[in-house]
Order: sequence, then C-alpha cells, then structure tokens
Amino acid sequence: MRDWRDCRAIITGASRGIGRCLAEKLAQRGVQLILAARSEPPLREMAERLSRGGSAVTAVAADVTLAEDRERLLDAAKQRWGGLDLLVNNAGVASFGHFDSSSEDILRRVMEVNFFAPAEMMRSALPMLMKGRQPAVVNVASLCGRRGLPGWPEHCASKFALVGLSEALRGEFARFDVDVLLVLPGLVKSDDLGRHLLRNEGRMPELFENAQPPEEVADAIVRAIERNCRETHVGRQARWLLRVNRWAPRLVDRLLARKVRQLYPE
Repeated sequence: MRDWRDCRAIITGASRGIGRCLAEKLAQRGVQLILAARSEPPLREMAERLSRGGSAVTAVAADVTLAEDRERLLDAAKQRWGGLDLLVNNAGVASFGHFDSSSEDILRRVMEVNFFAPAEMMRSALPMLMKGRQPAVVNVASLCGRRGLPGWPEHCASKFALVGLSEALRGEFARFDVDVLLVLPGLVKSDDLGRHLLRNEGRMPELFENAQPPEEVADAIVRAIERNCRETHVGRQARWLLRVNRWAPRLVDRLLARKVRQLYPE
C-alpha cells in the first residue's frame, strides 16, 4: 500500500474532468499538489478553493507540449515541495470523426498532447522521481489504448502509443524503483465534452449517453496508486469491451463493422 504522507504530486490537465476530481481527492489525503492546465482561470479558482480548505496546492498555467512549460512544472515542484513523488499524466485531447475526413493537423495535435507530452514529462521528471518517496508515474490512457474504435482513429493511435511506452518504461524504471501505472477508462462524462473535442462529427451518440462520471475514474486512480496496480480498467464499458476483445477479437471486429455500416448506409 502506498503511503500518502508527505507525498508531492504533479497533475496535468487538472482544470476539469478527471484531473479536477483527482486533485480534490488527493488534496483530501494531504498530498502536496502542483496542478497544471492551459486554462488558467478555472485552474486558479480550484487551487484557491482547495487552499482555503487547508490543502497545499500550487497552480501553474502550462501547455505540456512545450518544453519550457514542462520545465516550469518540475521547477515548481522542486522549489515549492523540494521534490516529486508522483507524476499523473492526465492532460489529453480527442477528435471524434472518421479518418478519411480528418486531417494531418488533427493527427499531429492529438499525438503531441496525448503521447509526446507525457513521454517528455516522464523523461524530464525521472531524475526527481528517482529521489522521491515511493515514486510513481500514472498515465491516464483509455480503453482505446487496448482496442481501436471507429470514429476515434487519432485518439486510438495516441493512446496505443502511450500504453506501449508505459509498458516499456515499467521495465526500464524498475531499476530506479519508480512504478509506472496505467489507467484505462472508457468515455468520460463532461458538461463540455463536445466543446473540447477537436472534431465532433461521429455518429455514435449512445457512446456519450453511456459515458462514466469523472469522479468514478478519479476514485479508480486513487485506488490504483494506493495498491500499486500496474493496469486498471475503469467502468463497465471498458471492462466488458476489453474482456470480450481478449477472447473474441474477430467478434468485436464484426460487431463494430456492422454498427458502422448501420450508421453510414449511404
């Protein structure tokens, strides 16, 4: 069991959704937090609210795709808390729509945020984590990192890449006693989910109706960190699909193909 006492953490994508809920839950456990997001007003508001409640929180407006912003995050952890024990790579973007009508720009933007940014965060944070107490990296991926889904091609590509990198680094970081944990949720509810998608042109509305609340994912992340679970599938949607795909991938292929033909009859 991981001990939360004196734990120092960075959470990216902390201004909304999973990141916001996770920050609130870790603050309740006394974790010293560096919260990062591009949207500064909601980030500052949350940090001030948590600080008024007695939590040790610092907000840093940052774009994790920029090397200088990643360094500012790590410098903030060093200067404010004296080091780092936990890095949560949660920031992400997505695009909902088919690949043939998408663009190279969208693919590159998704890969930059969802793969290259967390990869370089881990590379830069490793020296600090090596000196940390029960150090760990948590990469918030997606069920799309284990099973490709129609309508989410760029998202799937980026999350598959993050899952593969995480598995490789789990072995490499073992010699430094730094744990690498993966969390794979299904689609997560958000009041402004559509507004934050780079594209929203897909035809599977029931996916959004069955989305899980961010609080559920945040609870699962906390449990995964406490129990040091190397991979956590969150929500019935993710667990069911990944379980069936493990044993009957051709069946999943046929079901998904049939659904796409129904949605795109012309």
